[in-house]
Amino acid sequence: MISPNPQEWIVLIVDDEPDNLRVAQRVLLHQGSTVYAAENGQEGLAVVAQVRPNFILLDLSMPKMDGWEMFRRLRAEPSTADIPVIALTAHAMEDDRQRATEAGFDGYITKPFRLVSFLEDIRAALQPFITP
Repeated sequence: MISPNPQEWIVLIVDDEPDNLRVAQRVLLHQGSTVYAAENGQEGLAVVAQVRPNFILLDLSMPKMDGWEMFRRLRAEPSTADIPVIALTAHAMEDDRQRATEAGFDGYITKPFRLVSFLEDIRAALQPFITP
């Protein structure tokens, strides 16, 4: 289970766009979260092998290894299959959201995300995992 308090969150953000990565990091760091970052799925899997995040914010379109493949590998490995993964993507069409939901993502946040609602969007996606 995940604490509702961002100060207790350990987050991995995987995004190849430096500005998106930096903004998400800053918002979460400002809230007191511990944040790790990776620029593609290969790097993301390497971080997960070293650190157990409470959840992952995962871009879907990246070079080397995209978010879809990283997600598939996370779910295929028993030690990482239960980590909540929120898609963080510029693909904002309803069928994109449906595809991510059907694939098993635990949430879906479109980019550019709104700073004023970013934490609420994360909490909404994590609601089933948050301890009361």
